[in-house]
Order: sequence, then structure tokens, then C-alpha cells
Amino acid sequence: MNMKVSVIIPVYNAEKYISECIDSLLAQTLQHCEFIFVNDGCSDRSRLIIEGYQNKDARIKLINQPNQGVSAARNNGIAAAVGEYVGFVDADDWVEPSMFETLYDAAAAEQCDIVFSNFESEQDGRRFVNQCPFPAGEVLDKYYISKEIFPIYVKGDQLNSVWNKLYKAALIRGHKVQFPDEIALGEDGLFNIKAISCSVHVKYIDFTGYHYREAPGSASRNIAKKDYFAGALDVYQMKLPPAFLSQLDEEKVLSLKSFRLIKSVISYIHLYYMPATGLSFRQKYRYVKKMLEHKAIHEAIPRYKEQINGELGRYEWLILLMMKSKSAMALYWLTAYSRTRNKQSIGG
Repeated sequence: MNMKVSVIIPVYNAEKYISECIDSLLAQTLQHCEFIFVNDGCSDRSRLIIEGYQNKDARIKLINQPNQGVSAARNNGIAAAVGEYVGFVDADDWVEPSMFETLYDAAAAEQCDIVFSNFESEQDGRRFVNQCPFPAGEVLDKYYISKEIFPIYVKGDQLNSVWNKLYKAALIRGHKVQFPDEIALGEDGLFNIKAISCSVHVKYIDFTGYHYREAPGSASRNIAKKDYFAGALDVYQMKLPPAFLSQLDEEKVLSLKSFRLIKSVISYIHLYYMPATGLSFRQKYRYVKKMLEHKAIHEAIPRYKEQINGELGRYEWLILLMMKSKSAMALYWLTAYSRTRNKQSIGG
């Protein structure tokens, strides 16, 4: 059988949602699919649940590995895949029945290297459809990729997700595109940067087949375990593939990276100063102070201001002023005031 799509699902302690995920995959209208589950050292019932489905459906493959992280799990899944195209699903998410048929048809029709689609996420009970900022239904060539898509990847993370995309397996293998094992955050973005830099033709379709489940408070719970700022620095300091550097001059790249870094740090300041984070105030204060004292921040702030080009609101202007003066305590009071104002606005 000619396998059209290999879907790779890394799994770590996902027993609460894994059955819903598997059911949505087995309901795919595209029959020539394989579903490669990579058990990343689960300590719950996830493996048993997958094995139960595997006994009933030969399309399910299971790889067991010691806990090595999501990058290693996905890379092992890629190594085992035999499909013409490769897609990714997270074990606590689910997809529409037509998800992979729609993406495959769009890719195979013109032999695209990557197909982008929308995804739906839910936050605070409200649903949002995340779309791509380029023309839908058109084959986008190397010129468009270099002039329009490259800068988006350098400037921000809006295109980082891998699970709303389909990748040609020959591209991934031929250019040795892998998820980086050496970083704890931002691995999806780096994978995409490598893949897009090798691509000749890509396409975006205005189709929403992926449903992303965001656990309430997941980011605030993770700050005690994950060093978000270190991840942002990795992205800021990383060397881009030659294909990027040949299309964007060094100053432009640095300007885009600076914008991304400052945006990230502003969001981290708000995140770390939230009331319920599992950290003491002293720990939060020290972390924010550490960010503010890093030389990369003070290199990036002027470039960030240039990109904003005088469109700073009063609140953001104050945030930048306090970041520049390394005023961690002043930032605490400012973000607390902002939260109070937002609550009053919602309540009113």
C-alpha cells in the first residue's frame, strides 16, 4: 500500500485525553495513513490505552523510549515514518475527520514541500481560529518564501506550530531536518525554520482541522520548571540557515530578532508577576531582575523602538522605560495595576 501520510504523535502522560486523540485519527477520511505514537517514558496508562487500540487497528504503530523529551520522540517518529508526507499531532489535541485528506490533497496536487493550515485554540472558554498571514490557495514560490515568510519566522512565533502543517518526507530526510534536542523551548520554531529554508513551493489553505487544547494555567504552572527567558535567548542568538542569511541582510535579521526578544520578555514579565505561579515573590523578582540585567535586552530595546516607529502606547512606553532602567519592582507594580484595570474593564 502506498502510504500517503505518516502522523507522528509524541506521548507523555496523556491518559486523560489520548483516547479522544486516537479516535479522531482513526476517523480520518484519508485511508492511507499510519499513526506513529511515540511513548516518551509514560508513567501513567497512556501506553496501555495505545496498545488496546493497536490490537484493533493495524494503522497504529507504537514506539517505546525512555523519557527523552518531545524533540527526540518526534525525531524517532520521523525515522520510522514511511509516508509520502509527515504530519504531527499532540496527544491531548484532536483533529477533524477530513484533516489529513484536505492537507494531503492540497500538497500532492502541486507537489508542495509544506502545506500550512489554520488551527483552533481555546482560552478562557473562548475559541480562536489562528490563520496564516499570506494568500490562501496559491502556490507560494521561493521568492515569496524569502521575502514574506522568512521575516515572519525571525520576528515572532505565530507560525511555529508543526501540528497544523504537512511536510514532504523527502524534504525532511533529504535535508536532515530534525527537532533540536539541545533546547527545552522553541523546538517547533527551529524545526520550521530549517524546513522552510529548504522549501521551493509551499501553500496555505484556509481550512481549520486541528483543535489545540490549552490546559488552564499551563503557562503559569510551567514557569517553575521551564526557563522561558533562556529559550528566548537561544532563538535570539541562534545562527540562521544560509538560505535565510542570503535573503535578509545582517542588520535586518538583528532588527527582527530584537523585536521578537523584547516582545517575549514583556510577556514573561507579565507571566512571572501573575499572582498564582507556584513561585514565591522573591523568586519571581529575582527572575525578572535577571532578565532585565542581561546585555541582550539592552542591545535589543533600541531596535525594537525603531520597529514600532513611534506607535508605542503609554503603557508599553512605561514598560520599556522600566526595562531600560532595570526597575524590576516598578514593573511589578505597573503590571499589577494593569491587571486590576483589565478586571475592572471586563467587569464593567
